[in-house]
Amino acid sequence: MPDLIPIPVPQLNPNERESQIIELNVHEGQAVRAGEPIAVFETTKSTLELTAETDGYVLGLAFTQGDTVTAGQVLCYIASRPDVPLPAAAAPADRAADELPAGLRITQPALTLARSLGIDFSRLPLNTLVTETVVRGLAPAKLALPETGYGPNALIIYGGGGHGKSLVDLVRSVRSFDLVGIIDDGLPAGAKVLGVPVLGGSSVLDELASHGVRHAVNAVGGIGNLAPRLQVFDRLKQAGFTFPTVVHPSAVVEPSADLDAGVQVFAHAYIGSSARVGFGCIVNTGAILSHDCVLEEIANISPGGIFAGGVHVGARTLIGMGVTVNLEVKIGAGVRVGNGATVKANVPDGAVVRAGSIWP
Repeated sequence: MPDLIPIPVPQLNPNERESQIIELNVHEGQAVRAGEPIAVFETTKSTLELTAETDGYVLGLAFTQGDTVTAGQVLCYIASRPDVPLPAAAAPADRAADELPAGLRITQPALTLARSLGIDFSRLPLNTLVTETVVRGLAPAKLALPETGYGPNALIIYGGGGHGKSLVDLVRSVRSFDLVGIIDDGLPAGAKVLGVPVLGGSSVLDELASHGVRHAVNAVGGIGNLAPRLQVFDRLKQAGFTFPTVVHPSAVVEPSADLDAGVQVFAHAYIGSSARVGFGCIVNTGAILSHDCVLEEIANISPGGIFAGGVHVGARTLIGMGVTVNLEVKIGAGVRVGNGATVKANVPDGAVVRAGSIWP
């Protein structure tokens, strides 16, 4: 075998590059055999156990349990001996690493381009490897804007990934808005998402706002890591955009339910009597919120979640697919509930409920 084999973070499904390490089964320097578990990764849509490809020693372990990671990052190396030297970390030749924002991962060509364009490094995303394409999306763009400006129903979608595609169809089905384009820091201007043009990255927001675009939908889902979704809300607020609530025509929302700004309700979801859904929440396809349920701001309910009456979900909590929550249970803020779990009692802030488990 080679002296050193890199073990990359896997991509659990095509639309989600990020996952969370919910179990880390090894430590630095540990001897492992082929087939032994190294770590378990989870998104709200899938779970995967990563095993050792060969016998050897774990070296260069870069993350700990609970970390959010991106597909392709090197989790660790499997070495033939415990004293094999690790590759030197690649740093930009003309700038020390500590002069860049903490956590920024950027290729050398992207770094050179960003400097040539005068890009503010604090605007670069920390949740992904920054490439030249990402940098170009942040560069000032010349937009073909109507001379008379946009009408009062003009709307943009921020994010052109899988969730963005779902929102394109949702916004079209509502028929209340004029969808003028997609904003995405990782897609080139001029590309199209389901026929909707990509207008550029966040650098074009002010110009769009000055031409009358007032409405924006946040299509950065934040599965596994809510920081990018929160950053998008902040960018859009600073540019003066408002966040309409969008509800699919096939969803049922009882008249006594209260939905705050920025809420997204997808096909065949149900929101019951006197339920309250806070700012920026996602109630995904087929989810059921029974009477008197409360979702605090930016909670995310994945497809098929079922909530009995009086359930209270804290802010920034992520609920996986097919989760069942019993009557009047309180789930705290910043909680992560894995796919198919059954929650029978209160869950404290920041807790992790494993996929397929019964809590407590």
